Order: sequence, then C-alpha cells, then structure tokens
Amino acid sequence: MALLKGKGAMTGVNLVAKVYDNGKTKDGKSVFSDVQVDARDTRGPEQTNLHLKSERIKGDDGKTRYNNGAPYSVSQMDEIIKAAGPNTEPILDKDSQKVGTLYGFKGNVMPASRGTGLVVNTKSVEASEFKVDSTTLDNQFASMRAAREAQTSAKEAQATALAAEQSAEMEEPAVG
Repeated sequence: MALLKGKGAMTGVNLVAKVYDNGKTKDGKSVFSDVQVDARDTRGPEQTNLHLKSERIKGDDGKTRYNNGAPYSVSQMDEIIKAAGPNTEPILDKDSQKVGTLYGFKGNVMPASRGTGLVVNTKSVEASEFKVDSTTLDNQFASMRAAREAQTSAKEAQATALAAEQSAEMEEPAVG
C-alpha cells in the first residue's frame, strides 16, 4: 500500500484507476476500482507498492493474493471519469479483448473510513498532469519493482557495512 507521509503528501496526487467492466457490485450501487499513485508523480518513484489499498488474502488453494480494489459509489466513479476526461486507456486481456478502462486523474486522498488503505476524495478530483497510454500499467509495475530492488540493495549494503565494521573491531590488536 502506498505510504504518503508529511505535510501535503495526500493532496493533489496524480493517480491512475484500473476499473474492470465486471467491477460493479451485485446491487449496482458501487464499482470496485484499483486506484494507484501514478509512478510519474513525485511521490511515486520510492513506493514499493503504489496501490492505495492492498489487502493480503489467502485463497482456498492456500496461495496468497492481494485485493487492491476499493468500492466507490457510482456517483463517485462518475466524478473520477469526468475528471479523467479523454485521459483513458483500455485494459486488455491476454487475447487483446477489452476488459476494463484505465483512468488518469488527480485528487486528494484520505484514510479509508471503513477497512484499510487510502481512498480518493472525489470532491477534489481534476485532470492529471500525466497522459495514460498503453505503457502506463507496465511502468507502474516497473516502478514498484525498481523501488523494491533499490530497497533490497540498500539493506544489503547496510548489512555489508555493519559486518565490515564488526570485523574491523575484532581484528584490532590488544594493547598491553
């Protein structure tokens, strides 16, 4: 889940929303959307997880999966769609069939009142500073992967430096 800390970190965030065509709830009143911080936003590059909501779920098969969808009312989704305007891109399956839409927009986020994660304050949405295209989702995953690798490299470097420091302390000759 994205970590937005500090003064103003949750305002004016460039976001992308993955909305699948089958994402409506059974009653038709809500739509599940995977909203993410746009990797190109200044708050994006260091994030190892750009999703506003990311809930770990253990499947019936014993595998761990992540639920990144948060429910937005149809009227809230309409506000996001209106703010995105033409800044959309179809989401295609492996057979190149359209299964959803990616929307690029900007808005303020806040902690979810129910459940975990962050949600968009749809009263604050406007056009994004960035254009979404067919590479946007790949860039999102690449950004998260790069941030994880950088974090791992930093931890390894820290561990190596600590080990070298401890080794140097042990090799000092005793005075006496």
